[in-house]
Amino acid sequence: MKRAALLLALSILALACRDEQTVPVVEEQEQSAAARDPHSFSRPDEVRVEHIVLDLGVDFAKKQLAGTATLRVRNETNAKTLVLDTNGLAIRRVTINNAPVQFKLDAAHPILGSALEIPVDANTQNVTIEYATSPTARALQWLEPAMTAGKKHPFLLSQSQAILARSWVPCQDTPGVRFTYDATIRVPKELLAVMSAENPQARNEEGVYRFSMKQPIPSYLLAIAAGDLEFRPFDTRSGVYAEPQVIERAAAEFSDTPKMMQAAEELYGPYRWDRYDLLVLPPSFPYGGMENPRLTFLTPTVLAGDKSLVSLIAHELAHSWSGNLVTNATWNDFWLNEGFTTYFEHRITEKLYGREYSEMLWLLGMTEVKEELATLPAADQALAVDFSKRDPDEVPGIVYEKGALFLRLLEETAGRERWDQFLRAYFDKFAFEPMTNAIFENHLKTALPDVVQKVDINQWIHGPGLPANVPQPKSEAFTRVEQQAKAFADGGSVDAIQAEKWSSHERVHFIQSLPALPVEKMAALDGRFHFTDSGNNEVLSAWLEKSLDARYQGAYPAIERFLTTQGRRKFLKPLYEKLAKNPEDLAFARRIYEKARPTYHPVSQATIDEIVGVPQSR
Repeated sequence: MKRAALLLALSILALACRDEQTVPVVEEQEQSAAARDPHSFSRPDEVRVEHIVLDLGVDFAKKQLAGTATLRVRNETNAKTLVLDTNGLAIRRVTINNAPVQFKLDAAHPILGSALEIPVDANTQNVTIEYATSPTARALQWLEPAMTAGKKHPFLLSQSQAILARSWVPCQDTPGVRFTYDATIRVPKELLAVMSAENPQARNEEGVYRFSMKQPIPSYLLAIAAGDLEFRPFDTRSGVYAEPQVIERAAAEFSDTPKMMQAAEELYGPYRWDRYDLLVLPPSFPYGGMENPRLTFLTPTVLAGDKSLVSLIAHELAHSWSGNLVTNATWNDFWLNEGFTTYFEHRITEKLYGREYSEMLWLLGMTEVKEELATLPAADQALAVDFSKRDPDEVPGIVYEKGALFLRLLEETAGRERWDQFLRAYFDKFAFEPMTNAIFENHLKTALPDVVQKVDINQWIHGPGLPANVPQPKSEAFTRVEQQAKAFADGGSVDAIQAEKWSSHERVHFIQSLPALPVEKMAALDGRFHFTDSGNNEVLSAWLEKSLDARYQGAYPAIERFLTTQGRRKFLKPLYEKLAKNPEDLAFARRIYEKARPTYHPVSQATIDEIVGVPQSR
């Protein structure tokens, strides 16, 4: 997932009622799959799910998925109980060998949901669960036609990360468990269904679609979408799905995808998921992208018209190695997904677009991590943070860029050729396996002992802030931008700014480099560069944040339009936070949110509810 804005703290006092579960330090050869995940009720060390067969109907009127999940399990310990994660599921019946069995659905925990306990024995191989989802399932968003590009048909999308798969499939909802799956999905015949699996490329007349995912995946990569979709191929192994009104723009914007795949494979080995397709979702999708295998989910906010935001594709593609292939064993190890992926993203963009381009992205990331560090307590500034008693969606975003900077330091210390050999071997050695901080540290010490001696890896992984040896990306273009921002802030004329050939990254950096400005200087900038009307959402978002700092009223209508036409949490959260700083703007924010809230994904709703003061019982 690309630099997601993060949920605010939720009350989890009830977690203290559970037995304490922690992730033990284990030796590399043991792996961590058998360790209990503190964010899952499941006991995969006793009984493990190996394959799931879904047969579900999609009911837009009821906002419900209903049908069966048949789980193939392995019980090598002669355990008496299979424990699954659920959240809000209506469990209607459980059968083994076509015979109903008594099951127990525990009381709901506010974050983790309910444990589903099913009696099994050593001979149990398949367990079938008949169930239905809740209309308020947090993983699922049901969009009315008016919330889509076409305005004629409804749309369904899922977001299973981090622990939301349990709200639409009973499963062992932990990244430490991998399984294959098949599915039969029934939708209205005018719609096309797609999943994180082998996908159809055109609608059929029955509205019944069958899927197969042959590579084992963790539950957070389960994904489903259904809507009025068309497909355009890029080449024989990649293409894009989108609504008819968006498909041509999307195909043009992301046409470099095959080049990115080739660049990634040249760096770190073969792509192991057969196809790599993209799905452009309606604007309410809460993230920039979600790396669902074989089908990356994307926000339309990256359709800038000039390919200026395609680094998002590089990021989600990189997850095909770091995250989807080598996966964090628990959410306490999350930086091993996102830090590696952000580093890999920068390497792909450098290979395709040059060092200067990638250095600008590194510097924008450095700005992000410094801004976030200023808001975090020291305990949350490490890469490895114990989130056992918190919602895993609270993991700070610094794991992206701080993790990437740590890997860049290792590269600079080892030398690029040697470091690349290490990373390629790492992805090969641990492919389709879970990874913990302990395993990674031990592996790093074994493979690159001289590098570890030169780099304080303990301070980077377990300490706060950015250590003194943090790499220093350099961009001559950004240096020139900073000089012009300073000159303007010090009294220079807006007409003296030489911006004719600026890229969108330079425009973002210019805006971010400005100090607090008086309203008249904001208006002068807007008059020349029309930032308030920018079609690039990264530029627009940076400008709107700066406008709120200055309380530049000329941007307020654009703020309302922006907050009511897209639901990407990365953009929503900082704007609502700034609006909440004074009573007048907070009242404005609440009026906007009253209108916009029904169009946001539940993940975004949970974040903004807290910021603007919406009761949690809503």
